[in-house]
Amino acid sequence: MVAPGFVFGLVLQLLLLANTSAGSFRFASYINDYMVLQKEPSGAVIWGYGVSGATVTVTLCQGQTAIMKKVTSVQVHSNSWTVVLDPMRPGGPYELMAQQTFERMNFTLRVQNVLFGDVWLCSGQSNMQMTVSQIVNATSELLNTAAYQSVRILSVSLSQAEEELEDLRKVDLPWSKPTSENLGHGDFEYMSAVCWLFGRHLYDTLQYPIGLISSSWGGTPIEAWSSGRSLKACGVSSQGFLPSDFVTGPSKHSVLWNAMIHPLHNMTLKGVIWYQGESNVNYNRDLYNCTFPALVEDWRQTFHRGSQGQTERFFPFGFVQLSSYLSGATSDDGFPQIRWHQTADFGSVPNVMMPRTFMAVAMDLCDRDSPFGSIHPRDKQTVAYRLHLGARAVAYGEKVIFQGPVPQNIELLASQGLLNLTYSQEIQVQRQDNKTFEISCCSDHWCKWLPAPTDTFSTWTLALNIKSCPGTVAAVRYAWTTWPCEYKQCPLYHPTSALPAPPFTAVVTDRASGSNSKAAK
Repeated sequence: MVAPGFVFGLVLQLLLLANTSAGSFRFASYINDYMVLQKEPSGAVIWGYGVSGATVTVTLCQGQTAIMKKVTSVQVHSNSWTVVLDPMRPGGPYELMAQQTFERMNFTLRVQNVLFGDVWLCSGQSNMQMTVSQIVNATSELLNTAAYQSVRILSVSLSQAEEELEDLRKVDLPWSKPTSENLGHGDFEYMSAVCWLFGRHLYDTLQYPIGLISSSWGGTPIEAWSSGRSLKACGVSSQGFLPSDFVTGPSKHSVLWNAMIHPLHNMTLKGVIWYQGESNVNYNRDLYNCTFPALVEDWRQTFHRGSQGQTERFFPFGFVQLSSYLSGATSDDGFPQIRWHQTADFGSVPNVMMPRTFMAVAMDLCDRDSPFGSIHPRDKQTVAYRLHLGARAVAYGEKVIFQGPVPQNIELLASQGLLNLTYSQEIQVQRQDNKTFEISCCSDHWCKWLPAPTDTFSTWTLALNIKSCPGTVAAVRYAWTTWPCEYKQCPLYHPTSALPAPPFTAVVTDRASGSNSKAAK
């Protein structure tokens, strides 16, 4: 006869084992109802945690029909499990089911209303973090969600970590359908307006589901979003942080990469958009032409490896060039330099240092009366529209104009007192002034920047009057100031796309030279 105590003990052990098995079996923190998974040609990565050695079966269902089944096991050391789904056409909804089998015990997890489409990660500091409630026409924008229920949104909680985390500690907003409440939750809370509007434009163009992940923190330098590897590659020391008016969030190196980006690296992505740079105006500014391209490269490597090759090695990476700021400073300050460094000192993207990137110029979207300060302009609709043009061209291969005109050749006509600029695209001179273009005038080993008024212009060329320079013209620059123009009133635009010419600086030689020459100092 078996002793009652033995039976009770055995039952207790089984119950404890069952509770432990059930409690430790879960999806990754960002896998939940209403999510969007990356569509074909990539396979979506599904992962989570379980009991070491257990078998996990992941099934994708549509209605009552199982259309795909993947089997794996829980890894011994990490207690994690991973499967890669077969590439799926865009659409849905589907149900995702994961079943753990361990010592005759089965536990099942379900995620419902899953769509397949394109997944974009949106990151940066406060201009990315601003919500729809903070932008122009906020009331009407918050009501404009009914037609976009296939654009799903997720917001990562603010978090820091000293080491790279494998999973998010918390999410502020799990995958959700868009509503006025979660899009306008509060100032700098929940969903990014730029991210949402960008995704909405993509949906209008593509007409299939879009997944948007917001992971941003205001007042943060690029070093906080960078891995130790990429910072080391740029020679960034681990010195203490220097105080800056633009730094209000975490500044310690890598802490946001560790807690808010790395935990997403197993996910299959279509691409990333980024809006950051203000916090580096007075910190490691001269290194930004390395730290930003290095961040792009490191994120690409990490997400490619983490997704088992499903995220493209050179996935599309879009960013917003810094807007304007009423600082009262002279033109020789950090904003124009950061704008230039955002392009790796080429003036435009994509380029050899930053392949498959695209940029939204925002220097003409200034906002003197923003209640959040002029550093936070409220016209995020134009920002998102310009970003989506870049995505359509770079990420989706459309033949659309996605950047403003850039000088292709610069020719010094000294005998005529002119500097002739030939552009790569048609130009529209919206207004003429005598300050936005400047020349570096040198004599007796001393150089000074002087205004160069527009003399004449045509569809493709523009001539600057350089007669004010009694010496040699060594360089030319455009819009090289913190506040280059009033709202949408910069001098040069593309005539049909209304995209502004980006700022540039270039060395001038006696012969014709390209604008992508070494930056003028």
